[in-house]
Amino acid sequence: MSITRIAEEARLSGAVVAGGLIWLAGQVADDPTADAEGQTADILRQIDALLAEAGTDKRALLSCTVVLADIAEAPAMNRAWDAWLDPAHKPARMTVQAPLVDPRWRVEITGVALAPR
Repeated sequence: MSITRIAEEARLSGAVVAGGLIWLAGQVADDPTADAEGQTADILRQIDALLAEAGTDKRALLSCTVVLADIAEAPAMNRAWDAWLDPAHKPARMTVQAPLVDPRWRVEITGVALAPR
């Protein structure tokens, strides 16, 4: 089986392509001082870039998990999500509340996409 690692860092890869799928690591905002809407928009741009590097785009997303440090910020996260979403290619999605590693992070998003052939 072939495995391709994208955007490798010291502890993880930003994405891993294997078995016909693209597995995204949890993505967090580059600017942790932004509000939840701004952090979400930043993360979605990062997801777009990782998928592009893997040879595809958000239309290939099968599933996303959104983690919010405070579930009360779901409406702000959803504003950025809705502006980004391709309504003809909506992935399955789950949103949960959980503490994040850096207390300045308000949002973390991961997902799985279909890899190009």
